Amino acid sequence: MTDRAEGTDLPPFETEFARAWDTPGHTRYQLPDTDVNKVLADRYATSEPLTLTRGMLWDMEARKAASPGSYIPYVVRAGSDRSWSRHPGDGGEYLDRCSMQRLWLHPQRYELILERAFLNHDEQKVTFLGVPELAGPGGTLLRAGTGQPLFHVEHAVGGTESQPLNRWRIVHLTDARDQRLTAVFRPMGASPWLAEHTEIYIRDTLGIQLARKPAQGPPR
Repeated sequence: MTDRAEGTDLPPFETEFARAWDTPGHTRYQLPDTDVNKVLADRYATSEPLTLTRGMLWDMEARKAASPGSYIPYVVRAGSDRSWSRHPGDGGEYLDRCSMQRLWLHPQRYELILERAFLNHDEQKVTFLGVPELAGPGGTLLRAGTGQPLFHVEHAVGGTESQPLNRWRIVHLTDARDQRLTAVFRPMGASPWLAEHTEIYIRDTLGIQLARKPAQGPPR
């Protein structure tokens, strides 16, 4: 899947995500866009002044795509993530990855998740397609866990360079919409804090310490 999809200007992975998103019966959820600098100013104290840019958020998304265990450790079991076969195509980059991830409905359990990803550098968007099988870095066939439906995820950066937005949506390949799954993501959308990966990027990649301020109700 390295050629443009026939009849569309979208790269093939983005075309497949759009098809899955629009398929009746699939379970989809989109988080509200996050104005990261507003949340940072309202909710955090930092060791030095910081204004996040679109370029910084895209750097974070690209790093996270290749190393999810470093940026979403609550979801990914430590030491279980690998990425391989990174190569250019369609104006961006493709890579494959795997990790042991918490199941959405049973977070005490982990299963192997296999994903193929496209990093669209021009649009600053990463598209992950969940797959049931994938050739691993050594050619060995890997098989994903079957404890939950396959899912595709889109991570994107929006807004302006000085006022960037964090964007995220997910679609599960279910036969009928599963409200239990959408219920998992509602608390994420209502959280007053930055996403885990953004906090980690600020602390560990940018080297700036941050602390959450006492709860003060919804951000302004």
